[in-house]
Amino acid sequence: MRALLIYPLFPKTFWSYEKILELVNRKVLLPPLGLVTVAAILPQDWEFKLVDRNIRTVTEAEWAWADVVILSAMIVQKSDLLDQIREAKRRGKRVAVGGPYPTSVPDEVEAVGADYLILDEGEITLPMFVEAIQRGETAGIFRANGEKPDVTTTPIPRFDLLEFDAYDSMSVQFSRGCPFQCEFCDIIVLYGRKPRTKAPAQLLAELDCLYKLGWRRGVFMVDDNFIGNKRNVKLLLKELKVWQVEHQYPFRFNTEASVDLAEDPELMQLMVECYFDAVFLGIETPDEDSLQLTKKFQNTRSSLVEAVETITRAGLRIIAGFIVGFDGEKSGAGDRIVRFAEQTGIPTTTFAMLQALPNTALWHRLDKEGRLRSKDGNINQTTLMNFIPTRPLEEIAREYVEAFWQLYEPEQYLDRVYHYFLKLGAPKCKPPFKLPTWVDLKAVAIVCWRQGIKRQTRWKFWHHLVSMIIRNPEVWEHYLIVCAHNEHFLEYRQIVRDQIEGQLAEFLAGEAKQKQVTEESKIPVSLV
Repeated sequence: MRALLIYPLFPKTFWSYEKILELVNRKVLLPPLGLVTVAAILPQDWEFKLVDRNIRTVTEAEWAWADVVILSAMIVQKSDLLDQIREAKRRGKRVAVGGPYPTSVPDEVEAVGADYLILDEGEITLPMFVEAIQRGETAGIFRANGEKPDVTTTPIPRFDLLEFDAYDSMSVQFSRGCPFQCEFCDIIVLYGRKPRTKAPAQLLAELDCLYKLGWRRGVFMVDDNFIGNKRNVKLLLKELKVWQVEHQYPFRFNTEASVDLAEDPELMQLMVECYFDAVFLGIETPDEDSLQLTKKFQNTRSSLVEAVETITRAGLRIIAGFIVGFDGEKSGAGDRIVRFAEQTGIPTTTFAMLQALPNTALWHRLDKEGRLRSKDGNINQTTLMNFIPTRPLEEIAREYVEAFWQLYEPEQYLDRVYHYFLKLGAPKCKPPFKLPTWVDLKAVAIVCWRQGIKRQTRWKFWHHLVSMIIRNPEVWEHYLIVCAHNEHFLEYRQIVRDQIEGQLAEFLAGEAKQKQVTEESKIPVSLV
């Protein structure tokens, strides 16, 4: 069986980092970990080819070669996923689809011709698919019916199928699931609230595989809450620390975690000793009433400002996620998020309007209340809310655009990054010195030219850089990398403004037209 694995395009988002990737001659931030895991679960006597459409298009020779086309996608990849299904069917290929988006809304992929729907987690449903293929079945829907797989049985992903030079970081996964109950989150719907973890030896075997294949750059631990099972993650980190020392720290890690990381000094210490240097936190909003209403209780148990300070001083740079548009939210939420970012100094802040993702608790509640404008949730930062909020949508959208714009104003950004890195804890690891590559030197030169000479930031850029080298010399390189990130954000904030304002104008025009129709319907017939 010849299986062509296709990963659909991502639209431009906060996470696409095009301008940063251009600096270091990479095309994509992260690889399709799900598809290379699928390839590892499927029979190993099958032949596989993988095409990440974020790197290149599928060739006619690859289409012709395939017996079956397998696609996986998140909701944000919906448009290209549906296009690729149509392309495959146009060529007479059998099509199998899976991943978060098809699992959430299977009817949409079935409607465009997908033959096999491999839903839920593949460790359970992929063997069902294989058995159907072996029986000669040409279609089928395969579900786990609430069963969650034991991820200690998951094989090492087929990293060898990836085009390594195209990616900035690699991905591995230690756990699935999250113990919390945030109303808007689809992770607990897809993977459950009981975190399941791999064995430490299993994860280290995956790192061994990457190491043997020659990978020597960053590794993203893609767990949606890496510390969901603190006992097991500490067992992993204790062994990972030894592995990193033995291999001379070939990988620098980052991951996602809940804010209660700040309550566990041992865990933070272990992370930095394993060469973790950044962690994404879903802070969402500094408004405690909104956090309570959306059931993000873990963010209300202690001061968010103090939690950020604690994690930062431990040596972990925070990337924070923020959302506007919660029910009951008061005017000025965007400004309050900006003030929180400035107060804490968090350099990188993802920012979006709230979306009701399919089958989440929020989605079901709003559907019951008749408030869904569309049942097609999307997590892109350039999309208006898909439900009727409790305050005017226009007000929320304008606050969002202005806050996003302000957060990445060049001088304000440099100041925030500078003050944050002055208090960032020094790394605990000492990897061997490596000469910078020509690509690295070129990237530094471009950033210095743009921010230190070409733009009005020139004085601040050089002052802050020299001061950082003097006052916190062990993080200056990391600091310069984060300064470079604004090359992406400067362009992306304009994309956000243009697209949101365009959608808002269309929405308001529709509202005005509807109002006019309503008013005209009230005119007495005798006067017409």
